[in-house]
Formats: sequence, C-alpha cells, structure tokens
Amino acid sequence: MKKMRSVGLALALTLSVTALGACSGGNNGGNSANGGTANNGSGKEASSNGSASQELKPVKLVMVFPAAGEPKDMQQVSDEINKITKEKINATVKLVPIGWGAWTQQRTLMMSGKEQVDLILSGLGTYSQDVAKGQFLELNDYLENEGHGIKEALDNLDPGFLNATKIDGKIYAVPSIRDLAADFGITMRKDLVDKYNIDTTSIKSLDDLDAIFKTIKDNEPGVVPTVKYGNSIIDIYVRSAFDTLSDGLGVLPGNDNNLKLVDMYEAPEYKEMLNTVRRWYLAGYIAKDAATSTETQYNMVKSGKAFSWISHMKPGIETQESRNTAKEMISIHFKPAISTTSDITSIMWSVARNSADPSRAMMLLNLLYTDKDLINLFDYGIEGKHYTKVSDNVIDFPQGIDATNSGYNLQLGWMFGNQSLSYIWNGDSPDLWNELMEFNKNATKSKALGFNFNADAVKSEIAAVTNVTNQYKVALETGTVDPETQLPKFIDQLKAAGIDKIIAEKQKQLDAWAATNG
Repeated sequence: MKKMRSVGLALALTLSVTALGACSGGNNGGNSANGGTANNGSGKEASSNGSASQELKPVKLVMVFPAAGEPKDMQQVSDEINKITKEKINATVKLVPIGWGAWTQQRTLMMSGKEQVDLILSGLGTYSQDVAKGQFLELNDYLENEGHGIKEALDNLDPGFLNATKIDGKIYAVPSIRDLAADFGITMRKDLVDKYNIDTTSIKSLDDLDAIFKTIKDNEPGVVPTVKYGNSIIDIYVRSAFDTLSDGLGVLPGNDNNLKLVDMYEAPEYKEMLNTVRRWYLAGYIAKDAATSTETQYNMVKSGKAFSWISHMKPGIETQESRNTAKEMISIHFKPAISTTSDITSIMWSVARNSADPSRAMMLLNLLYTDKDLINLFDYGIEGKHYTKVSDNVIDFPQGIDATNSGYNLQLGWMFGNQSLSYIWNGDSPDLWNELMEFNKNATKSKALGFNFNADAVKSEIAAVTNVTNQYKVALETGTVDPETQLPKFIDQLKAAGIDKIIAEKQKQLDAWAATNG
C-alpha cells in the first residue's frame, strides 16, 4: 500500500469537478482549480512553507485514510502533527482512520454526502471510476500554485510517475513515493518454517504450497495455513499474471499481449487460480469464514491464528511484516518484479470535492512530501514514546515497547506522502530507500505503463458490473464456492451487466493512447 501494495494493492476496494469555495476567505475567484491564484481572502498569495502562515485564516482540515484500526495514542500524535501544520499553514488536521474492512462502504457514504473531507486516500483499484463520479477535484492548478514540493519530489524520481495519474490530461491524485513496482510471493511465520524444516527453496509456484499447508494443518491446531490479503487469497497473485489496468475490467495477459485486452474472468489463468484456492479451501487450509471475516492478516498472525498470506513484495518486506505482526516473518519471492500504472496509482492522495478549502488541503499534502518531521510523526508517532533513535536516521521501539503494545504503530509509511523522508527501521538496510528506487527502476515495465482509463462513457455499466463482482468475487477468490458452477454464472452476469462494452471502450482508449505514446 507497500505494503498495501504493501499493501494494499491487494485490495480492490471500491471526480470534473465542482470547485467548492476554495479559499478560507470564501473567495471563489481565488480557487486555483478555476485558474486563479490561491489566496487567504485578503488578496495576498499564500505560501506553503510557513513564511506566510500568519496571513492565512485558520482552517480545519479532515484527512481520511484506511488503517487496521485507530491507535490509542492517535490524539497525542495528532496534537504534535497540528503543532507543525498550525505553524506552517495555519491549519489543524483531523485524522480519520477507517478500518480496512469498512473502508469501501464508509468512504462511499462520506464522499456521496455533504460531509467535509479534504484529503482522502485514493487509487486502490477504483481511481478511474471515482474520477468519473466527480468525487475528486482536478489538481493541475493546485500543484502549480501550492504543490511545488510534490512535483519536485516526484519529478526527481521520474516525471512519468505523475503523468501516469493523468486522465485526459488532468491530474486528480498524486502517488505516494514508495515501491512503485512489485514482485510476488508468500510471507510465512519463521518459527513454524524452522520448526518443521520447511524447504523454502522448493517454493516456485502456488502448487508447491499444498504440502506446506498440510504440515501446518496437521500439526498446528488453531492455526490457519493461509489467510486473505485484503479481500482475497489470490488477488495479488492474479496481478502478477495480468496488468489489470487498475480495475480488472479488461486486462493485459503477461503485461503485454500486444495491447489486446481480454476479460480476466474468462481467462484460463484466472480459472486455474480459482481451482487452486478451492482445493485449499476443501482441504481446510483456508478458514471457513474467509469470505466474511474482517480480520487483517496481521492481526491473525499476531494472535497466533494464521501461518501465511500471499502478497506483493519489495525490498525490506520481511522486517516490515515482522513489525506488523510482532513475529519474525520470512518472505519467499517466486514472481519477478513488475511495474504497471496500477502500481503507481494504487496508493495516492486526492482532494475531495467536499473539501472546505482545497488550496489549504494541497498545502497540507505538499508538507507530506517535503517536511521530514511531519512525515515521521505520521509514520512512527512521537520520538521517545513510540520510537527511539538508534542513529541519526535509524529507529527502533523504545525499551519495553513492541508491535503488540505500542500506542501508535500504524506502519503505513508507504501511504503517507514521501516515504524516502522516513526514518529507517532498525533491521532494515541502512540504504533501503536507494534500494527501493533501484527496485522501481529495474522492474519489468508493462506495455501499458502510463495508460489511464476514462470511465465516464461507461460509468453506468461499471456500476452494474461492480455490483456483480461484489456478489461473486470474494467468495470465488477465497475458495468458498465451487468455480465449476459459480464462475460461469459470474461471467454470464458480468456480460449482462455490460462488461464487454467496458472492455471495448477501454480498448478504444488504449489504442488511441498507444498511437500517441507508442
């Protein structure tokens, strides 16, 4: 994210734009989305570096994002964050973490109503649909006026990263700086790998996992051999076989296929993966309530109830996941690194159409790409309480504190802005951020890297298809139902809902994109 990707990706969770009164002074003429200069209501141009913060009217901003839960010390960390934002941009920030299981439904309710939302995490497989719904403000002018630090940080990596967010030349979100590619494999509890002398070098594919899962099931009562990552056992593995072009509705097999799209749900590779997961489910390697459980893989492992999960990966994944679970984990990589548009657009930040002050929201976002003190508060909490410095740029838990009892252990550094400004956790390579950038650079690039689908022409069909996928996908991808009987029904209902029209529209846009970018 990556986690989710490094995270999150894993999640296929489920735009332009009506500019609200952008400036805190209520001057619509100052709304940079309308081509004006952001101001504070007094006619003076606002600076995002704090030098003009005293000239800005006070504003309260709401920042919404998914998380495993709300840490008990969230308010203390928020107070420290607000000391910086108050000084730099005269804004206070309300942080609204939403559980991953409730994310899709709750963010939909927030965005469809009139509730104030200023910054919101975007991407997660629904970017083009959200833009088509008019949920986000266009950011081109805001980036020019209040987002110089964001542009500079992204352009220093690769100007293509910001370009990859464009839909019809317009930017509605900015990606976090993190792993912008992914390789694929399985993460397992090291204590059980060692206990049963599991030969990790023998793991080359999903089929190599059956014997390992059987060992865990037969010898570790109460421990589920594998659990879902996001809402699926195999969604991330599916993404190693296809460029899903963000939403999975028209995909590129092998990240190439001469730019000819197919329906992923009709592809033989997809059915084969479903058959594998069904086999695991029937053998008892997957929990019977996998389709409905809202427990994260981290909590399942932390509580001793799970052994492994299949996910995307990156440099430093083992120490990251060990911190998240409070158990030593080992990650086996058996798919090479790939970079797609989805890898860039999976974890982004947008200014919501319900923003009370879009200009100031962009100033806050700009700080998340430029202010090291602020980013480390978001990432790790308060120095001395939630972490301690081992050296100038390396940190660890304070004595007596670990992932199980820390009052602030979000571990979402891949989500908040510019991760390269974060401290490095003890045990990770001291050169981790350079290694991560090399990982991004050397990954195999999808032939469609940089293409974004404009879903506006088929948004009704996408809504109908989404309803169908919500009905079938999780059950199929957790092995809960038999793909022999349910996959054909799923495909028939997708066709009735209009998936072929979506794929045809996406193919037309992809062909036009290729003619310009080939």
